[in-house]
Amino acid sequence: MTAMVNRFSLAGRVAIVTGASSGLGVAFAQGLAEAGADLVLGARRADRLDITRKLVEAAGRRAITVPTDVSSPGDCQSLVDAAMTEFGRVDVLVNNAGIGTAVPAVRETPEEFEQVLDVNLNGCYWMAQACGRVMRPGSSIINISSVLGLTTAGLPQAAYSASKAGLMGLTRDLAQQWSGRRGIRVNALAPGFFSSEMTEQYRPGYLEQQLQRVPMGRMGDPAELATTVVFLASDAAGYVTGQTLAVDGGMTIA
Repeated sequence: MTAMVNRFSLAGRVAIVTGASSGLGVAFAQGLAEAGADLVLGARRADRLDITRKLVEAAGRRAITVPTDVSSPGDCQSLVDAAMTEFGRVDVLVNNAGIGTAVPAVRETPEEFEQVLDVNLNGCYWMAQACGRVMRPGSSIINISSVLGLTTAGLPQAAYSASKAGLMGLTRDLAQQWSGRRGIRVNALAPGFFSSEMTEQYRPGYLEQQLQRVPMGRMGDPAELATTVVFLASDAAGYVTGQTLAVDGGMTIA
């Protein structure tokens, strides 16, 4: 049993988490730290990264913070450069940075649409590209997609849904490019409803209505998603690549 449990350990590894200043990004950073990883934390709101850093340090691991706008390829490279300077390696990337909008399709401006894709899709590619150049065999990239890349949820979210569906395609392609040749596994998560800044903006009654579609009848606990990230980051998922794993309480089967 000890040998089995050890396959979930991230001791000695270094993980980058983008969008680490709030919500699920904080849960991912804390979960990875508790599994043994040191953290490199990136987000646009640099002042809030210190809170996440303290959580990582409370788990006994090291962390650095780097102001990062993932829509900028230069920022993505700077984040990876900082990781290499401080720790000398990058083993895990959690592509979590993202923004959401709900704009009717006939009113959405080109700028609004492009901004969502720049962060949610392009930003994940720039981060993966920068990490892919330095990652060693056995490394793992985890792209945080959404069930809205697989289904709809009653809101006008063309840009968001397109970006998250595109991220699943990006995941498959990078997996086929890198899994064998570079030894880098690439997978995606498709979370259902979890507490985040995005869910706080929903209109009253919306979540209750949508939860009727969820067989488990409740929202997810961020810790439940963080443990899935730890699994995909670890050797326990050593033969898993190119997959999109829905963590949604069964929403996409209903």
